[in-house]
Amino acid sequence: MPTTQDNAAASPIGRDTRRVDGPLKVTGKAQYASDYHFPGLLYGVPVEATIAHGKVTKLDTAAAEKMPNVRAIFHRQNIGKIFRSTPGEGFEGISDERRPPFEDDVVRYYGQYVALAVADTFEAARAAADAVRVTYAKEKPNVETNLEADDEPEVVPTTVGSTPRLQSQRGDAEGAFAGAAVKLDETYVTPTETHNPLELHATTAVWEDSKLTLYESTQSIFNTRSVLAQMFGLPQENVRIVTKFVGSGFGSKLWPWTHCPLAAAAARQLGTPVKVVVSRKMMFQTVGHRPRTQQRVRLAATPDGKLVSLQHDYVCHQAILDNYHEDCGETTAFLYSVPNLRVAFGRARRNVGSPTSMRGPGAVPGLYATESAMNELADQLKMDPVQLRIINEPKVDEEKGIPFSSRHLLECLELGKQKFGWSKRTFEVGSMKRDGLTLGWGMANCTWMAARFPADATVHLRDDGSVRVACGTQDIGTGTYTNLAQIASEKTGVPLDKIEVALGDTSLPPGPISGGSMATASVIPAVWAAADRAISSLLSIATSTPGGPFEHRKADDLALGQGKVFVKADGSGSGVPIAEVLRRANVRLVAGNGKSESTFANPKPKFSSHSFGCHFVEVTWQPEIARLRVSRVVSVIDAGRILNPLAGRNQVEGAVVMGLGMALFEHTNYDPQTGAPINSNLADYIVAVNADTPRIDVHFLDFPDKELNELGARGIGEIGLAGVAAAITAAVHHATGVRVRELPVRIEDLLT
Repeated sequence: MPTTQDNAAASPIGRDTRRVDGPLKVTGKAQYASDYHFPGLLYGVPVEATIAHGKVTKLDTAAAEKMPNVRAIFHRQNIGKIFRSTPGEGFEGISDERRPPFEDDVVRYYGQYVALAVADTFEAARAAADAVRVTYAKEKPNVETNLEADDEPEVVPTTVGSTPRLQSQRGDAEGAFAGAAVKLDETYVTPTETHNPLELHATTAVWEDSKLTLYESTQSIFNTRSVLAQMFGLPQENVRIVTKFVGSGFGSKLWPWTHCPLAAAAARQLGTPVKVVVSRKMMFQTVGHRPRTQQRVRLAATPDGKLVSLQHDYVCHQAILDNYHEDCGETTAFLYSVPNLRVAFGRARRNVGSPTSMRGPGAVPGLYATESAMNELADQLKMDPVQLRIINEPKVDEEKGIPFSSRHLLECLELGKQKFGWSKRTFEVGSMKRDGLTLGWGMANCTWMAARFPADATVHLRDDGSVRVACGTQDIGTGTYTNLAQIASEKTGVPLDKIEVALGDTSLPPGPISGGSMATASVIPAVWAAADRAISSLLSIATSTPGGPFEHRKADDLALGQGKVFVKADGSGSGVPIAEVLRRANVRLVAGNGKSESTFANPKPKFSSHSFGCHFVEVTWQPEIARLRVSRVVSVIDAGRILNPLAGRNQVEGAVVMGLGMALFEHTNYDPQTGAPINSNLADYIVAVNADTPRIDVHFLDFPDKELNELGARGIGEIGLAGVAAAITAAVHHATGVRVRELPVRIEDLLT
């Protein structure tokens, strides 16, 4: 049944589109988790442990409890029962820090919550939290930066399930390496990085009898519902999560953290709403981070550059009790053609809060190591690094033995070379100059997974000519409101300004998590199917309305386009608007429901689905004043069909800036004596800002991947960060001759 607009040029898909939620944000009408206020609302401020290893021996709350406007100081003895949650099917019951707050008196990381002060005002709660006196039996924490894998079994638990430590193996990687003509054996290190989204983590908890509503900053409303229902022993239908807007998360808001059940428990005990907002300093301690990684990469090749062996062994740190796994080997087995390969990992427990997903988890630090190694191998071979990658381009996914659903990496490389002017690059270190500066040019490939999570959606066609599309996912700032409006507009022909999008509420049809760059790809089939069913109902009504213009037609004779029902043979010019069709039938609205099945972690896929791309980077170096700057970046991304190129370019530009921060600035340091994050603020934890941002030129290829969904769209949120740091360090070497293998690049590294 044709349901798209007759005039393809008018399609909202693939057109630069301003955010439909933009006016709400710029006028301050968009409500974030900490913006909700209710009668009797109280404020909670956690009391943080000031040691990283030891035990609470005494908690003196007397002075704090007597302070003005203080309602309670909650701790292990009076918080009430909070149960542990357990993972369920799919993305249910997931949290990185599994231990409920206050479950025992043991302190395992600096900043762990040991009490909660609740008061009439935030200021009073803050003062009361400061007045709580905690006595500890202190032990020396382990925050050692050199990582050696703990003795763990061959299959280890992780946040989302069990994983073999030997991730991938084919051929004889050791033997092929030993006998190869050209070898590389290097170790690459990425530091702890801390998410710093603009919006602080926050929970506003409201109880009505045995029903709990949380206004929450989360990237997964349904998983949060599952976790909180378990923690408070409630049926899921008694828990509602509302997340209308998120001020970004970068992965830190994927799963609930301990402040969330604390707010709910305090509200339960006091019988009134309680709000807890995590401070910026606390965000360096209690809501996750990208773990430190140490990755050994061994490459072996023939003299003409053909890879014969690839070994990738890595270790990342994890918390004392938890089982997060940073999957640095995620892309290693399929990115290049190599007959002999081995990928394995280990983990090292440290006295830190649990790590968690951070934009491009696994692939981003992993590609820093493997792409850096490829660049070093190219230099060793005296070969263009682009040519080395072309030589080793696979025809199929050699890990799974199946074809790629869509792979256009060679086209990315060709366009990137052209747009960057790569043919002008000279091989010798320090040989390129401009305006008295030494130039360095580097590049790297990038890739990211493509899959769908399960999703449901409803579409309503209404008698005022408007359309409502609803899905219980959330918009974390990536443009989901706009994407759903575009999809509904594409199917119905109704303009964007007459489409209402409802998101961010567990009372809506279940939707996907906003993680893995998969939300958009997941909702497309659900909205598509829902719109088809709503349209089918509309056409049936049109043919069955007595005295209507289509009374004597069959539904198969009709179609919907440009917001009108029309006879296919006549075209949409003589059609009847949706509103008129429904009003004639005295029908307020017609509804359609749609569902998208998951393809994520499919054990027997027919195709290997990923996005691909490359980054070309220019740096400038002034040795006289030791000044290094990234001056230019060209990124080319093959991510299927881009629904909204304006937002898509913004996504990749933002990711590139984050990659610049990863390469040159970002690292969280832990004090070896106290275990505290030393630079736990935005003055000392340096991120890239406007003055650091180079010219960024983003290009998308247009190869729709129809194996994934009807529009052929794949995610783009994370691939823009993958590979950037490796391209920058390659450019740094080209300019300075210094090979930096531990991020971030420091000026002292270059003054050798």
